[in-house]
Amino acid sequence: MTLRVSGFLALACLATAAFAQGELPRTDPQQVIEPQVDRREVVVPRIDTEDFEVGAYFGILSVEDFGASSVVGGRFAYHVTEDVFLEAAVGRTTVTDEAFANLGIPQFPSREEELTYYALSAGFAFFPGEVFIGRNRAMTAAVYVQAGVGNTSFIDENHFTMNAAIGIRVLPVDWLALHVTVRDFLFESDILGTNKLTNNFELTAGLAVYF
Repeated sequence: MTLRVSGFLALACLATAAFAQGELPRTDPQQVIEPQVDRREVVVPRIDTEDFEVGAYFGILSVEDFGASSVVGGRFAYHVTEDVFLEAAVGRTTVTDEAFANLGIPQFPSREEELTYYALSAGFAFFPGEVFIGRNRAMTAAVYVQAGVGNTSFIDENHFTMNAAIGIRVLPVDWLALHVTVRDFLFESDILGTNKLTNNFELTAGLAVYF
């Protein structure tokens, strides 16, 4: 009796398994869809591997008490690291005392006097980023600050000068840089009869190459 029951159960299990196998739907592997994404090419220029930079600039220098005049100059920089650099700059402008002369109290030996300066400073670049021109063009950019000392020669006198600056540097290509800089030259002057510390602000734009 026990053998008959065991055999019957075994046959029932086999039949159930065969039925279940026959009833299972046959599924195909899921098809993988690969998205077609058009990726734009963005060429980001890097600073050239050379450490030296030389360039020229022009702009406006406002001499305290005597108005603003055009200024031209040159700069030479050595990049110690990607962010730290040392710079030497020299510039020249012509200053006039026309406003005082029109009042009958001229301050200069002649109507126009030449002002020249040189500045030695250390700089640090921060906020590295990119400037986008259109959708497919990006240029490396950074904001930098500078501070240093130098000399200003004005009306046959030399004045010890401190300077502080902030600027932005943009690289259209890896060997060329565009600079826009605002700088303050601080030196003592007694031209108007009282010795005082003057602030002389300069706004310049220029190009420089790496070599």
